[in-house]
This record gives sequence, C-alpha cells and structure tokens, in this order.
Amino acid sequence: MTKMIQCISPVDGRVYAERAGLSLAEAEALIARARVAQADWAARPLEERIALVKAGIAQLNEMKDQVVEELAWQMGRPTRFGGEFGGVNDRTAYMAEIAPSALAPMVVEDSERFRRLIAREPVGVVFIIAPWNYPYLTTVNTLVPALIAGNAVVLKHATQTMLVGERLVEAFAAAGLPEDLFLNVNLTHEVTEALIQARAFNFINFTGSVGGGQAIERAAAGTFTGLGLELGGKDPGYVMDDADLDAAVDSLMDGAMFNAGQCCCGIERIYVHESLYDAFVEKAVAWVKTLKLGNPFEPESTLGPMANKRFARVVRDQIAEAVAEGAVPLIAPALFPADDGEAYLAPQILVNVNHEMRVMREESFGPVVGIMSVKDDAEAIAAMNDSPYGLTCSLWTADPARAEAVGAQLQTGTVFMNRCDYLDPALCWTGCKDTGRGGSLSVLGYYAVTRPKSYHLKKVTK
Repeated sequence: MTKMIQCISPVDGRVYAERAGLSLAEAEALIARARVAQADWAARPLEERIALVKAGIAQLNEMKDQVVEELAWQMGRPTRFGGEFGGVNDRTAYMAEIAPSALAPMVVEDSERFRRLIAREPVGVVFIIAPWNYPYLTTVNTLVPALIAGNAVVLKHATQTMLVGERLVEAFAAAGLPEDLFLNVNLTHEVTEALIQARAFNFINFTGSVGGGQAIERAAAGTFTGLGLELGGKDPGYVMDDADLDAAVDSLMDGAMFNAGQCCCGIERIYVHESLYDAFVEKAVAWVKTLKLGNPFEPESTLGPMANKRFARVVRDQIAEAVAEGAVPLIAPALFPADDGEAYLAPQILVNVNHEMRVMREESFGPVVGIMSVKDDAEAIAAMNDSPYGLTCSLWTADPARAEAVGAQLQTGTVFMNRCDYLDPALCWTGCKDTGRGGSLSVLGYYAVTRPKSYHLKKVTK
C-alpha cells in the first residue's frame, strides 16, 4: 500500500503538502536511471559542469518569492528574512571557483621516464538526506560539489520541507541539467534503509539527529558506502573578560534565537567571565525583549513558530525541568502572547543553571539559552568540552592568540572568534563526537564526493 507523506504547517496546523512515498522498486528504478545519466555527465568537460550548476542556482534565484513563501508555510521562518539565497549564492560561487584546483590531479612526477599522479574521480551516485531547518543551504553544501565533480545526485528532503527538493530539481531542469542526473524522491524510513542496505548509493550525506545518523550507519554496515554525517549540536559561546560586551550580546543572542533557535550551529549555552556576567545577562534580557513572536507572514514578526509542535514540546519540557531543578527564567511569558502552547514558543533565558540539567546538555534546537558565570579560561574550557557534541564554539576576546590557545583545547569542528552561527565555505564544515563525522565545503568537500585514483605510467620498457 502506498504511504502518503504529509507536511503539517506550523503556521496554522493544516496539511500544507502531501506526496506518495515511492516503493522500493520505484526508487530502485529511478536510481538506475541516475546511474546511467552519471556516466555521460562525468565525461563532460569540467567547465561545462560548472556552468550548468551555476545556471541552476541562478534559476533558483528567479524563484525567490515562491521559495520564501513556501518556507514560511513549511517550517515557520518569517518572510522578512527572505530565503537562504545569500548563503546559497556565496557557497556556490566559492565551490565553483575552487573546482579546477580541487579536482586537478596531484602530479608526483612527469619526467622522461615516468608520469605518476593521483586523480580524483566522481564516486557515482550521491544521496543527500537534507534537514528542514535550512533546507536549501544544507542541500547546496553537498549538491554543488557533487554535481560539479561529475556525480549524479538523489535528494530526499525532510518531510517538513518536502517541497524544497521539487523546487531545486525544477530550477536545475530549467537551466538545462541533463535528465535523470538530479532526482528528488519522497521515501519512507523503511525504503530509505532498504536502499542503503542494498548499496544503491556511492556516498550518503545526512544532516539530522544523532538517532538518524545511527540508523544510517546501521543500514550501511558492511556496504563500505561513504558517509558524511552532521548530527546534533550544543554549541557554546564564551565571553572573556576583555570582550566587546555589546557586540557579544548582540551576536550571541541572535545566534541563540534566530530561526526560533533552529540552527545547526546556533548558540545553546553561554559562559561569561564573572567580571562581565551581570552586565551580559542584563543586556541579553533587554535584547530578547525586543523580539516579536507571531505569524511569519506579518512583517513585524522576528520569531515565527517552531517547525513542528513536537519540537516545541521538547524545549518546553527542558525549560520546565530546569526550573524545577532550580534554574531561574528571566523572560516573562506574558511578554509574548502569541505563545499558544504548541508550535508558537516564547523565547527564554535561564540562569542559575548547571550541567546536570538537560537544557545544558541535550540539544534543545529552540529559542532557549542557559547562561553561566566562569572565573577563568580553564573553567570555561572544561564547561565547553563537557558535552557529547562538538560542532562549533564562539569565543569573544580582543586577543586572537588567546582565542587560538583556547580553541586548541576545545573538542569542536570550528572555532569562531567574535562571531557565531556562520558557515565559511572556504573552511571545512565538520564536527566531532556525537555531532558526527565527515566534512562538506572547502577543498575537502570535493574529496568527500570523489575517490582517489593513482596512475603509475612508465614511459620506457627498461
């Protein structure tokens, strides 16, 4: 029996979109077509592939109004913030620019006697399992280098943003990408796991929960399929005694609250040097009070609903447990009357928190942040490392050398100084511990979707 997959809009709770999930046989037939298309695509000159990928992103930009409206309905982001086009365009431009050098052979020797080199070949069919929180950005991280490198791509989007894959495929088709090279699929978890177990793909990039990553690893066990896994996060900020206080408050609170806190590298816990703690907390509370929770289509709304009421329930439960254990909430719910007890959730700042509380240890992925005082760098480092996750950290100081010294002691994928909640396409996007493994973007992003092939060519017979 065909299973219908539904997107429930957090804006008003209605079924916004639904699609039939593919059967295993239907999915296998599509992937077989993609594999055929990939061989011809890989044979095309690199400059042609780059031009077509850039044209596909240009076509997506032409769909901006539609994309922004659909994103608000699907996952609740206020339309005032537009889509994700700034990051999509920047990442595409950078990855296109470095493609010739990133994919160029590494020539060890080219003499009268030998030509020895290491080439990069596309892996074949790349499977992207994309999340709902930044559905275009997270897809582009792998889609662009995968296609440019000569792969075919099969995209499965989160149910919450199921229309994103359709728009991307539509844009690339309009740009002239060969048929069957880039396919969007709607799949159940069961069919997805069966395809992975059957070695249907040559590389899988997944962005999502730790549990989802574990399920993919189990399904891929013994297949030797390459995996890129960006999983949970509990990213910390540390405000040192020499920090620019106003800049730290503005950036860290935006990093904690933007997109209703639903950011992979959003700030979920903040440690402040004791000399600045009281002032930081006071300014942070004032900052949050300027936010406006409401319908994402209203221009004054700076916070929309969380993507699903069950996500909001997790955050509410964490806050309630922390308060019961002694945490102090600083934001009165009455300041945000749009909080409906379901998907619309008021932001919250918690103090008097500790690492025994779930809100300081488990991923919240919502508009809540705990703030703690620390006496020195050593205490802050211990607190930041006291987490099962390791994606990014944000250090606030006037001293770059101090930031590097602290960063070297942190178990994290990226160290930021005086900024946060950002992704630099020139640097590898990666994590450690339960945040997963692998890396996208940068030169290393191309290495993830290609394999090395060595050539040892002896030009003489003696």
